[in-house]
Amino acid sequence: MLKVEKQKQLNNEYDEQGYFVIRNYFSAAEISALREVVLKFHENWKEDNIQFYRSEAFNSSVITGIDYLECDDRLKLFNFISSTKMMDAVESVIPHDAAFMNTQLFFNPVNPKQKDFWHRDCQYDFGVEQQKIAVQETQVVHLRVPLFDELGMELIPGTHKRWDNEEEFNVRQEINGKVSNDSISGGEVIGLAAGDLLVFSADMIHRGLYGMDRLALDILVFDPDGDFADYVDDECLPSIEMLGKIADPRLFQSTLDLKAQCLLAESC
Repeated sequence: MLKVEKQKQLNNEYDEQGYFVIRNYFSAAEISALREVVLKFHENWKEDNIQFYRSEAFNSSVITGIDYLECDDRLKLFNFISSTKMMDAVESVIPHDAAFMNTQLFFNPVNPKQKDFWHRDCQYDFGVEQQKIAVQETQVVHLRVPLFDELGMELIPGTHKRWDNEEEFNVRQEINGKVSNDSISGGEVIGLAAGDLLVFSADMIHRGLYGMDRLALDILVFDPDGDFADYVDDECLPSIEMLGKIADPRLFQSTLDLKAQCLLAESC
């Protein structure tokens, strides 16, 4: 359990830099148990998406969904995601009523032509002007749990609160002779080992680094004041019956409550 003083320190780091990392946060036993479940998902997902996996994939999503894991394994994931260690980290950034959005699994692409690339998550949903608003107003957070030692991430500290400078924009947008895997001055490489936890803003400029045995589970959470409930796939959430088997279901209950409010608003 993180002490209040440590949570405040992490909150300050996140507020200033857009990320924090906790080394050796999870035990070898915790990572081994998580890895066993996630590898089941990964193998089943690859078999079902073999062409996509071989040609262009570098991640998958809805790891907690119903398609590739049995109920017992889904429950193990839900209990890991909402464990005391994870909730302490979540609440270091979002102190009240954080909501679960999704899970993603990041791996090395099979296609050797694919390069790691700079981006903000919001660029896949919004145009430039809306991205500027998202950077200032929204709060979506990645909690990355590497399952093996890996090269990690490269981040541009502070870009969770500010817009791109000219160099960053040219690279991210691939304009003026730049491509998205070009180096950017100010990039900070965060190497990661199995057992570490990296928490970072989804909307800061970042890229995952391909290589080694890259297999990282990302848990995405959001501030309940953000309008993200509609983004959440129902299949990635626990059923009402499963909620009763989760030691601390607050993260998921918050999402279910927000989705219920959305449905009520649509029906009025």
